[in-house]
This record gives sequence, C-alpha cells and structure tokens, in this order.
Amino acid sequence: MALPPPARLSLGVGVAGLMLVVTNQLTAGAQDPALTRAGVLAALLAVGLMLVAVLWTRAVPEAAGRASLQGREGLELVADLREPLRQELGWGSQMLLTASPAAVVLVWWRGRVLLRRGLLAEATFSPGPICRRALERQQAISLVNLEIYPGRDEFEALLPGLPAVLVQPLADQGVVLLGGWSARCFSRSDLTWTEGWARRLTAEMLADAAGGDPDPA
Repeated sequence: MALPPPARLSLGVGVAGLMLVVTNQLTAGAQDPALTRAGVLAALLAVGLMLVAVLWTRAVPEAAGRASLQGREGLELVADLREPLRQELGWGSQMLLTASPAAVVLVWWRGRVLLRRGLLAEATFSPGPICRRALERQQAISLVNLEIYPGRDEFEALLPGLPAVLVQPLADQGVVLLGGWSARCFSRSDLTWTEGWARRLTAEMLADAAGGDPDPA
C-alpha cells in the first residue's frame, strides 16, 4: 500500500532520528546516565513517529479503485406514472448518480421495476433474501464488499460484478438499490441522503397510487 506524503514524512523522520540516536550512542566517549536517558527518550520519540506513519495508513486507507463494470448506459422509466412521480424519479436518480459513487440506481415498487438508470444489465431484477430482510427490518443494508457475501448472486441482475450495493427500503413495499463503482465506496452522507430521498419518494408513490397529491406531512 502506498503511503500518503504526510505518513512518508513521519516515517522518514522517525527512521532518520533512530539512526542518529544509535550513531550518537556508539560514538560517544563516555556512557554517562544523562546521555543514556537522552538516548532512550530520543529513540522512543523516533519509534513513535514511525508508529504514527503505520497508523496513518490504517486510519486513512487507500481508496479502492473503480471496478471495470460492463453495461449499457441508459435510463428506463415505466410510462404509466403521473408526471410528479416521473419528475421525482428522474431528479433523484440523477442526483444519486452524480453526487454519490453509484454506477446504477434501481427503484422497485410493488412487484415491478419503476426505474433503472446508469449502467444497465440485460437481466430482469427481482428482490431476493437481502432485499426482503431490509423490508422486514425497515433498515438500509449496506454491502460494502459484495465479494464476501454469500447472497451476492441476488444482485447479478442489477449489474454483474458490482463491488458494493446499498439497499434502502421504501416503506414495506419497495426498495431503492444503488450499485457502487468500488468496495466501501458509500459514505455515511450517501446513506443519509438516500434515506431522505426514499422517504420523499415513498410519499410520491403512495400519492400516485391514490391518484392525488402527497401528504405535506
């Protein structure tokens, strides 16, 4: 893993300091207690700087590179929707694709896919156990590295080879799916933004089903 510049600087200063301490101790004529204490303290400081460099790489890990995802770029939106809902789906999906690391957005509601946008697969998506678990718990499920999850085949129809998936429930009747470009790509702000849009979208879709305007509350 490549070290960021601040970590490289800390490591270099620590190694140089430790080498100077050792050289000073070896070339000193008399090993009096004061010199020994100073050498020990200087060595501890040098080792501390090297430890900071190591911890730096763990606290700020190198971002995973984008996966080479295959799919056709496009937008699929069902035709029999009221105009306010069509606008909401179009606006929200575009924002997710531009403001988050999502490669594809899919909205599934009451047994059918209302929208697919971004990189599209040719297969037809159908919710599986992970989506049903999100609906039952009414909580988002973020699969940060899809390779380690045994149920990842559920999302092959979303887009083959996705590194990460976010499943956001729409009440208990649908889900918003985001497929990410890389592992661990969705941040806390991405999850919060998606949850907020899901609430707004749910109100629009319930209003669309009732044939009226969404409840302002």
